[in-house]
Amino acid sequence: MTDNAELPLIPREHLFGNPERAGGQISPDGKWLSWLAPLDGVLNIWIAPSHQPDDARAMTHSGDRPISSYTWSPKSDSLLYIQDKDGDENYLLYQVNLQTGKERTLTLFEDTRVQIVGTSRRLRDRILIGLNNRDARFHDIWMLNLDDGELSKVFENDSYAGFLADDDLNLRMAIRPNEAGGQDFFRMNDGRVEEEPFVATDLDDALTTGPAGFTRDGKTLYWLDSRDRDTAALTAMDWETGATTQVAEHEKADIGGTIRDRDTGEVQAYSVEYLTTEWTALDEEIGRSLHWLGARLEGDFGISSRTDDNRIWIVWNDPLTEPTRTYVYDRDEETLVDFYTGRPQLEGAPLQPMQAVEIRARDGLVLPSYLTLPQIANAADTKRPTSPLPMVLLVHGGPWARDSYGYNAYHQWLANRGYAVLSVNFRGSTGFGKRFIEAGNLEWGARMQDDLIDAVDWAVDEGIAHPDKVAIMGGSYGGYAALAGLTFTPETFACGIDIVGPSNLETLLETIPPYWEPVIRQFHDRMGNPNTEEGLALLKERSPLHSAEKIKRPLLIGQGANDPRVNKAESDQIVAAMQAKDIAVTYILFPDEGHGFAKPENSIAFNAITENFLANCLGGRAEPVNATIEASSAQVVTGEEFVRGLTQG
Repeated sequence: MTDNAELPLIPREHLFGNPERAGGQISPDGKWLSWLAPLDGVLNIWIAPSHQPDDARAMTHSGDRPISSYTWSPKSDSLLYIQDKDGDENYLLYQVNLQTGKERTLTLFEDTRVQIVGTSRRLRDRILIGLNNRDARFHDIWMLNLDDGELSKVFENDSYAGFLADDDLNLRMAIRPNEAGGQDFFRMNDGRVEEEPFVATDLDDALTTGPAGFTRDGKTLYWLDSRDRDTAALTAMDWETGATTQVAEHEKADIGGTIRDRDTGEVQAYSVEYLTTEWTALDEEIGRSLHWLGARLEGDFGISSRTDDNRIWIVWNDPLTEPTRTYVYDRDEETLVDFYTGRPQLEGAPLQPMQAVEIRARDGLVLPSYLTLPQIANAADTKRPTSPLPMVLLVHGGPWARDSYGYNAYHQWLANRGYAVLSVNFRGSTGFGKRFIEAGNLEWGARMQDDLIDAVDWAVDEGIAHPDKVAIMGGSYGGYAALAGLTFTPETFACGIDIVGPSNLETLLETIPPYWEPVIRQFHDRMGNPNTEEGLALLKERSPLHSAEKIKRPLLIGQGANDPRVNKAESDQIVAAMQAKDIAVTYILFPDEGHGFAKPENSIAFNAITENFLANCLGGRAEPVNATIEASSAQVVTGEEFVRGLTQG
C-alpha cells in the first residue's frame, strides 16, 4: 500500500482543462475525421481527411466560449453546431461549409433556443428544426434548407411539447402534456394533428414511456414503454394497426441506447445500464463486431459515430484507470487504429478504480451507487480502507438523472486529494424503472435526502468514512442537496459545496425558463404545487432558505450569473439570509457562465477554491489557488477569508 502523501498531485489543469481532443466523429461518407480541440485555448471543430489524419485544420474560430458539441450534415458537406451566449442557453444553429470554410448563422434570432427535430438519409439537403422565437414557450417547426439557409414554416405550435418526424421529414406525432401529469401522443397527417390521442400516459409513466423513432420506411415505431410494468421495455409498434411486440426488457433497469440498421432503421442491438452498461446484440454481424471489440478493449466502450455504409465506426474506450481513448474501427478489415487519447497528460497518473455498490435505504430501497477510494486506502486484497477516511458525498443534478460507472474527473480529483468519494442514485433518479422515480415524488429534502444520509451511514458502518469528516457537494439538484444537508441535518456534514443549486423551491418554480412551461405540471406533481395551500406549504418547508439560520458548518457557493434554470437570486437569497445572521459563507460568482461552468479557466478556478476549502474542512491535500482566480472571471462576492490562499483577483 502506498502512502497517499507520497503520490503526486494530479494537476487540476490535467483533469479540468481543455482536452487535447474530444468528440471524435467520421463524416457520413467516410471521407473526413472530425473532433474538438483547442484553438488559441478555446475548443473548436477540426477536421482531417480520413486517409490523412495528420493533415488537420480548424473549421471554426470561436474565441471565447468553447464549442461543446457538433454534428455532420447528412450530405457530409458541412458541419453544424449550436452555441449560446455566456451560458444563457439561448442556442443558435451555425453551419461551416467544408470546401469554402465559410461560417454562417442559420437561425439569426435573439432570445431563441433552437431544437433539431428531424434529419433524413433520403432528403440530405434539409433538416427539421424547432424555433421558439414567436412564443418562448413553444417551438414552431421549420424546414431548413442547408444549401441556401432558407427557412419554411411547417407547423405553428401553440400547445405541444415535442414532435416526431420520419425519414421523409414528415411530422408523424405531436406530444402534449396532459392533466394527469403525463403526456398525450397524437398522430399527425399532412401537417394536421388528430383530435384524440392514440396513446396517453399519467405521471407514473411520464419519464419512462415515449417514442424511440421510426424505421426508415415509417411503418414501425419503436417505444420505450413502462406501461403495465416497472422498467421501460423496448417495443415495436405497427404504425397502421397499432399492434405492438416486445423487443427487449430488463428486470432492474430501463432499456437504454440502441444500434440501428443504417438502411432500414431496425434495432440491431440494445444496451442496459444498471450498475454498469451491458450490450445485447439482436443482429449476428453486429454481435460479432461488439464481441471483437470487447475482446480487445479493457473497460467500457461505445460507438460515437458511423459511416452511412456502417463499415467504419468511431469507438471510444474508457479503460477506467487510464485516460479515455478513441479509435477508428474498420469492420471489414477488422482493424482498430488509434485516433487520439483525450487527455494524454493523465497517462501514468495515479487514477483509481471505481467500485459499483448497492446500498440499502432505511425503507429497503436499493440504491445503485459508486465509490472511489484514494490509493492509500487500496490494499491488494480489499475494497475497503484500513482506517476510516474523510469522504465527499458527490450528489448528481436533475434530480431526474443518474450517476454512472466509469471515468469521472471529480472522483479522480477528490480521491487524489485523499478523500473517499461516494455518488448515490437516490430515489427519483432515472434509469431504474418508474417505481424508483415515483418513490421520489414530493420527497425533495425528505426521503430523497434520507437516502443520502443512509449512504453516509453505510460508508461509516463499512469503515470507509470518518463520521466527523464527510462533506456534501453537488450541482443543480446536487447543490440543493448540499444546502438541505447543512440546514435540515446541520450536524451530519462537516461542510457543504453548492454549485448553482436552488435555495427556495417557490422562487425556483416561479422563474423556470418559458420553454419548460408546457411540462410545469410534472414539476408541481413531483415537487409541490405552489398554486395550492398544501403544495405551497410543502415547498416552503423543503426550501433551505427558510432554515438558513440552522447552518453551523462551512458553506461554499458557486453560481453562474446568467443561469436560466436556477437564477442567480437562488444563491443571492441564501447568502443574504446567512449574512443577516452573521453565519459565514463563501460565495463565488461567474458573470460569463450559466447553469454550470463551461469555460475551463472558470471550472479550474472554482475547483481550486473547492479543494482548498475542503482541505480546511476535511484535512486533505490541495494545490495552491495561485493565479487561477485572476485567469478566470470569478468574482469573490464574500467569504474569501474562509478559503486558504483565496484573495480578491
